[in-house]
Parts: sequence; C-alpha cells; structure tokens
Amino acid sequence: MHRFKELKVWQKGRELVKEVYQATQKFPKEELFGITSQMRRSAISIPTNIAEGCGRNTGNDLNRFLDIANGSSFELETLVILCFDLEFLSQKEFEYFDAKLKQIQRMIFGFKQSIQSNS
Repeated sequence: MHRFKELKVWQKGRELVKEVYQATQKFPKEELFGITSQMRRSAISIPTNIAEGCGRNTGNDLNRFLDIANGSSFELETLVILCFDLEFLSQKEFEYFDAKLKQIQRMIFGFKQSIQSNS
C-alpha cells in the first residue's frame, strides 16, 4: 500500500479540485446541473481514485485506479476546452487549467511507470 497523502500527484489533484470549484462558482446558474457538476465530478475523481488505488492490495488494482484517474483528467481537459469555447473561462484560466492537467497526466504516467518497474 502507498501513503497517498504523501504523493505529489494526489496533492496536485486535491489543489485542482479546489481550483475547479472556485472557477465554476462564476459559471451561469443554469449550468449548475450540467457542465459545472460534470467538471466538479471529474476533478474530484482524480485524487479520489488515486487514493482508492493506493488502498488496494495489488499493483494491478492500483494501476486500474490510476487509469481511471487519468481518464478523469482527460474528461476534465475536454470540459475545460468546452468552457473556454463557451466563454465561461478566460484565456488565462484556460491556459492555467490546461497546463495543470498536463502536469497531472504526466505525474500519473510517471507513477504508473515507477510501480511497473518496481514489480
């Protein structure tokens, strides 16, 4: 088992959740149950799946949950693009989230590589 709270990728995912919540607070109210909810759920899925995977007994389980977390990061990346297209996010916000998501995706990939090489 891994101590998920010590993982930089989990910490970055946790920060991202807070930032997504802050950014979506200014979205149109009619989007509360649409894109706002979807963005928040996909953001939350990143650190929660990393944590759940770390609590599993096998490397295969951890890999599976890291894949789910990574999939959620790509889902959120698409939602960020759509929110930029819809002008819910500024250019600066879009670039920030885009860079942060790419960083998290690289970190998940690196974590998966390190687990596989230690097996």
